Parts: sequence; structure tokens; C-alpha cells
Amino acid sequence: MEIQGKMIQILPEQRGESARGQWVRGSFVIETDGEYPRKVFFTAFGEDRSNMIKAIPVGTMVNVTFSVESREYPEGSGRWYTDARCIRVQPAAAPGEMPAPATGYAWAGNAPQAAAPAAPAAQPFAAAPAADALQNDDDLPF
Repeated sequence: MEIQGKMIQILPEQRGESARGQWVRGSFVIETDGEYPRKVFFTAFGEDRSNMIKAIPVGTMVNVTFSVESREYPEGSGRWYTDARCIRVQPAAAPGEMPAPATGYAWAGNAPQAAAPAAPAAQPFAAAPAADALQNDDDLPF
């Protein structure tokens, strides 16, 4: 799923260790536009996603790709909670502007600027071969 809104808060990163090793969780809140704006809290697991969140300044309009999952905790208790997990967050493109890169890891505000490779020189248009050249009988099977 995807949603657009303004980044209004980036919460402190959380770190820990589980049986599977080290983990990092970033979280942030956006506010949607419209007649009835809504605030939505997202979590993002992993160092790369946490860095992706920290790279976007508060106040920026963003597109968030996410998944939603509900769980019962403790199991059998009848108490449920819903988690909106961020897959990718990137600055939203303004009207008439190019969209941010699809990876969501770098954008114009924090991407290192590299020189664009030089385009090859334009080649002149070659004239079509003469009709008698096309009638050439050669050894090709086609």
C-alpha cells in the first residue's frame, strides 16, 4: 500500500539483540492531507530503512510504501494491535517535478552529486545501400 503525507516527527532509533542477532528499528509519523487529516505512525526494521528515514527532514512531503499487519498479544487474550510497517519512504514529487528515485535510499537533498557521463557524439545518418548492392548473391542461407 502507499500513502502520501507530511513528515511531522522522527522518533529515536531503537536497537537491541535477539536470538537472530542485532536489530534496529526506526519509526516516524506523517500527517495526511485532505479535509480530515490523519496522523499515521510507521515502524521500519533494519539499518538501511532506519537511515532512509533519518535522511528526510521533518516537514517534507513524502510517499510511504508500507504493509499492515494485526497481531493478537498475548495470544488468546482477544487484545489486538496493528502495525504499519514501512517498506520505503521517499520525498513526494511536486507537480511538474521528477519523482524521487525508486530505491528510496537517496534523493536530491542527500545524494552525492556525480558528474554525468558524456554523451557520445552524434553519428551522421548513413545513406541506404544502392539497389544493386542488395541483389548481391552471397553464401548466407537467409
